[in-house]
Amino acid sequence: MLKRNLWRIAGIVALALGAIGAVLPLLPTTPFVLLAAFCFARGEPAWHAWLLRHKVFGPLIAEWEARGAVPRRAKWMATIMMAASFGISALLIRNNAVWYAGISMGLVLIWLWRRPE
Repeated sequence: MLKRNLWRIAGIVALALGAIGAVLPLLPTTPFVLLAAFCFARGEPAWHAWLLRHKVFGPLIAEWEARGAVPRRAKWMATIMMAASFGISALLIRNNAVWYAGISMGLVLIWLWRRPE
């Protein structure tokens, strides 16, 4: 029961972060919604089913669960947002750590663009 509750709480937090990301340009929505679906599948199957029926996120989650696929539009949005995030960070933060973040983002983008569509 404790394990199921932890999965449920993690799903709620991920879904909340995804909702915040829908209005804040530098916080991604898609990865948090996928994480919420993953958590809900283990902690609250009814909420997982609700996400799968969602008109916007349902097809995205179903494709991810079936084939690990990410739509081209989501790939482009992630690329644009990471580039913007890195650019703003490089301008505002005068620290070498920004370059480590940029390298991390680049590696994530390589992985993302290698996913099926």
